[in-house]
Amino acid sequence: SITSIIMQYAPIGVFALMVPVVAENGPKVLLPLLKVVIAVYLGCIIHSIAVYSLSVKIFAGMSPKHFFKGIFEAAMVAFTTSSSSGALPVTMRNAQENLGVPQSIAAFVLPLGATINMDGTALYQGVCALFIAQIYGVNLTIGQQLTVILSATLASIGTAGVPGAGFIMLTMVLQSVGLPIEASALIAGIDRILDMIRTSINIVGDASCSVVVAATEGELRETEKKPAS
Repeated sequence: SITSIIMQYAPIGVFALMVPVVAENGPKVLLPLLKVVIAVYLGCIIHSIAVYSLSVKIFAGMSPKHFFKGIFEAAMVAFTTSSSSGALPVTMRNAQENLGVPQSIAAFVLPLGATINMDGTALYQGVCALFIAQIYGVNLTIGQQLTVILSATLASIGTAGVPGAGFIMLTMVLQSVGLPIEASALIAGIDRILDMIRTSINIVGDASCSVVVAATEGELRETEKKPAS
């Protein structure tokens, strides 16, 4: 297929994009990429624990341990496929069977979330924008940083739930604060690694939303085993 052909030649294209950037700035620009990976993964983990754990605990009375255990299979599918849409059937099954979300709510919230709820993607775009600004020696003002936050959030809403879509929308975030679009070539080489974790966070966020909606509607089924008193 055309998609397969494009994916075969994608590494060559990425290499061609990176050559002029490295030639201009030196090999040293590649070393901080490890920091980008660590920052994105750490940010996604903190966001997941701080936001999703509190959401299901406060609004649904569900223990975070039960929630993450219930959605673990879908998170791993998302991690390996880097596709929110591809993981959607597993996410829906986990939400219904493991988390007690009724089919009517899961069928509405989860497909919608796979399209517009991209917390991991927004976080990734913000980190990458700051990284590129540092590489090029650009000191972003508070106003520009707020612009990055806003544009990353809006860009993530419009991002398709397929592999690599978040990277395409990154160019819009860079353009919003006047950063060179060609600098995104630096991220292209590690984008797949970043895509895996941000997709997992995206679908975990979708699942937490479905649990909260079901709980607020009084339709969340009890699936968590309570300790015997």
